[in-house]
Amino acid sequence: MSASVRRKRAASAAKAAGVEALLVTHPADVRWLSGFTGSNAALVLGCAGGWAGGPSAGLGARAVLFTDGRYTAQAKTEAKGTRVVISSKPIAAACEWMAGPGSIARCGFDGTQTTVAGLAAMRKALPGRLRRGMFVAVGPLVAKLREVKDAEEILRMRAAAALGCGLFDRMLAFISAGMTETSVAAELEHAARMAGAEGMSFPTIVASGERSALPHGHATRAKLPRRGFVTLDFGVVLDGYCSDMTRTVHMGRALAGERDAYDAVLDAQLAAVAAVRAGVTAGDVDEAARSVLRRTGLDKWFSHSTGHGVGLEIHEGPRLAARQTQTLEAGMVITIEPGVYMPGKFGLRIEDMVLVTAKGGEILTPSTKAWIEL
Repeated sequence: MSASVRRKRAASAAKAAGVEALLVTHPADVRWLSGFTGSNAALVLGCAGGWAGGPSAGLGARAVLFTDGRYTAQAKTEAKGTRVVISSKPIAAACEWMAGPGSIARCGFDGTQTTVAGLAAMRKALPGRLRRGMFVAVGPLVAKLREVKDAEEILRMRAAAALGCGLFDRMLAFISAGMTETSVAAELEHAARMAGAEGMSFPTIVASGERSALPHGHATRAKLPRRGFVTLDFGVVLDGYCSDMTRTVHMGRALAGERDAYDAVLDAQLAAVAAVRAGVTAGDVDEAARSVLRRTGLDKWFSHSTGHGVGLEIHEGPRLAARQTQTLEAGMVITIEPGVYMPGKFGLRIEDMVLVTAKGGEILTPSTKAWIEL
C-alpha cells in the first residue's frame, strides 16, 4: 500500500471524526503516512473533500511535512507526495501554518500521544481567536489503521521474525552455566547487528534462576545457574519493523514441578495460537490461554496479558487480554505469550509472533518450543 493510499484512508477517518485536518506528530504514524523516518516532524493531513486550505502558498497541498534542518535532504527523498517545510520548531510551524489565511477551524490530534504540555504548546502557536476550539482530540486514528498490515509490511515482518529465529538457534550453542546474563544479551545483540538488524525492538531480556520469575527482568551481571530456567525475550528491527519472541530453556536437569509448569505454559500457548483467526475477539484468545493454566492451578501466576500487536512499534494494538472485545482482523500481527512467574522460585514464558488470517493464525517465529536442557 502506497503512502498516498494510506493518507487517503487516514483523511477519510479524520473527516468522519468531524475535523478538517489532522496534525500527526507520533514518529511511527508520520512514517506510516509519509515514509519519513526522522525523529522530529509534524505532518498536516487535509481531510478528503473538506480541507479549507492554509496559507495561500499551500492551498493545493493535501499533506505537508514539517521537520528541522537536519533532515532537509532526507525528508525530500523519503516523503514522496508531500510538501516539505523546514523549521527549527516543526510542530509550532505546522500550527502557525494552519492558522494562516483560510485557516482550519477544526484540526484533529491524537490525544493518546500528545501530552498536556504538548497541547499547550500547540495552542500557544495559534492566534488567540483559534486557541479554544481549533484542536480536537480524535483518538489514535492512524494507529488503528496501522493495526492491519498490508502485503509489503507482512513481508518485512516475516524477514524480521526469521532473523530473530536465527538468533535463538545461535544462542543455544552459546549459552552455558556461569556466564553472565549481560554477556548473553551482548552476544545476541551483536549477532543481530552482524545479521543486518537496524537495532533491537526493546532492551533484550535475559532472566535466569530465581530472576526468571521477573516477567521483564532486564539482563544483569547475575550468572546463569547450573540448574534452573533461562528466559530469553528479544526482538530486532529490520526495515523499520519489529519482531518479538520469547523462548525459555533449562540449565541442567529439571525438577518435576518445573517441567510440569513448562508443559502447561506450552499447552496454553498452543491453545491460544489455535484460537486465533479473523472474527474472534482479543478476549477470546486470552481466555484460550488462561483457561489451560486455570485447569492446572497455575493461572494465578500468569500476571500479564496474553499478547499485543507488533509493527513499526513493538507494542501496538490490539491488546489481547481478559474481557477485550476488539475483533481480530486478517492482516494483524500479534504476539501470543503466556507465562507463569513464581517469586523466589522460577518463571517462564513462551512467545510467538502470529499473523491473523481468515483461516487461523500463522506462526511467524517457528523456532522450536520443545523442552530444552543445556
